[in-house]
Amino acid sequence: MQFEFTAFPRATEGRGASRRLRRSGRAPGIVYGGTTAPEPVELDHNALFHALRNEAFHASILTMKLAGAETKVLLRDVQMHPFKNEILHVDFQRIDENRKMHMKVPLHFVRGEESPAVKQSGAIISHVTTQIHIMCLPRDLPEFIEVDLSELTTARAIHVSALNLPDGVKAVTRGKIDPVVAAAVVPRAQAETEETAAAPGAEVAAAPVAEAAPAGEKKEAGKDDKKKEAGKDDKKKAGGKDDKKK
Repeated sequence: MQFEFTAFPRATEGRGASRRLRRSGRAPGIVYGGTTAPEPVELDHNALFHALRNEAFHASILTMKLAGAETKVLLRDVQMHPFKNEILHVDFQRIDENRKMHMKVPLHFVRGEESPAVKQSGAIISHVTTQIHIMCLPRDLPEFIEVDLSELTTARAIHVSALNLPDGVKAVTRGKIDPVVAAAVVPRAQAETEETAAAPGAEVAAAPVAEAAPAGEKKEAGKDDKKKEAGKDDKKKAGGKDDKKK
């Protein structure tokens, strides 16, 4: 995708001048690099703000029209206001078509719903990083790098070395051997449920239950109990009469 924008030479510098510039609807910036000295510039704030919302604008070769000339540049830095939708400053770097450059490019994750980790294990795919550093010539710079998640499993994550990079593009890991790009994580509750289902069923020992006596035996037992109670009452009465005689 080709992006073109217009910049204007900036005659004044400093914090006060930058504040006045922003109040007038312009954004201050600078262009540096190459064999030319750094040059302060100003841009239309609203046009730049909307361009920054396009992901490709951050990882593409841009054509800057300045003072009647066209210059190929890269967006290198954007300073935003802490809580306002306001651009405080923007940096562009001139490029050399024959010199390799370092750049951050976004990652686009695709086909995650087809992966065994999701279909078989119900895992959640974690995007460990959403952009990587690359090194290439300006003409080989990709707008993004696609990450195919269709073969992702819970036992194996996707590393930078597994990415399908375009010709002429090399990943720069900056000291890390082979960083993880994406991994599948099984939710804890689901993992515990699967472990419980996979464990052998424990046998529960049943407490001994007394055999129920037949209905007839229950009735006879009740009669015997009544007879015993009646005998006890007769004895008490007899004992009371003897005491009176004495």
